[in-house]
Amino acid sequence: MNLDPSTISTHVEALSNAHALPPHRLPRSGIYRSYLKRLLDVILVLMGLPIVLPLIALLAAIVTLGGGKPFYSQLRIGKDGKPFRMWKLRTMIRNADELLESYLQQNHAAREEWNATQKLKNDPRITATGRFLRKSSMDELPQLCNVLSGTMSLVGPRPMMVNQEQNYHGQSYYELRPGITGLWQISDRNESAFAARAAYDDSYNKTLSLRTDLNILKQTVGAVVRATGH
Repeated sequence: MNLDPSTISTHVEALSNAHALPPHRLPRSGIYRSYLKRLLDVILVLMGLPIVLPLIALLAAIVTLGGGKPFYSQLRIGKDGKPFRMWKLRTMIRNADELLESYLQQNHAAREEWNATQKLKNDPRITATGRFLRKSSMDELPQLCNVLSGTMSLVGPRPMMVNQEQNYHGQSYYELRPGITGLWQISDRNESAFAARAAYDDSYNKTLSLRTDLNILKQTVGAVVRATGH
């Protein structure tokens, strides 16, 4: 799905319900952006830990039974362009990163899909357990540790890999903490081109508010229930 920035902006602003002020009048500062958003992150994560930690432990044990380490980490670009290590439950076979390039070299259609979206709908590297974890989005539960450490937020731009920076044409991403969920994730998660993320990030940056974040979290729950994860 190829969406132009004006279409994305209109769609995103409708999702965020941020119609109190026109986007161009919204400031890039404020008590919620500067202080309360981070406080909300910490409070919500701490409230959820008694339920989430046993669940992560159970899922990690299931992944381990399939062979290999249960957790996977990867360098991502954070706020102000600073790299950080993002954690996930492992959903791919061992040496997945090394095997990707050889697979793309042998499959022209997959190469075109990867170049456009930076992901594959039918990724042969994903394990059977990994498919369930991705569909349910539970592979991202360890990122709550990233939220507590301050490298991520519950809501924000999709965390960008280091080698994807050259394909990202925008500035808003660098002004925000990457999020476990966000406007891009609840919109065209498996459809939109990677280049379209900048438009989603710009719209979120303009409409950032408590209302926007709560609405995104609410819609994320719906997406998880419907198992529409990546």
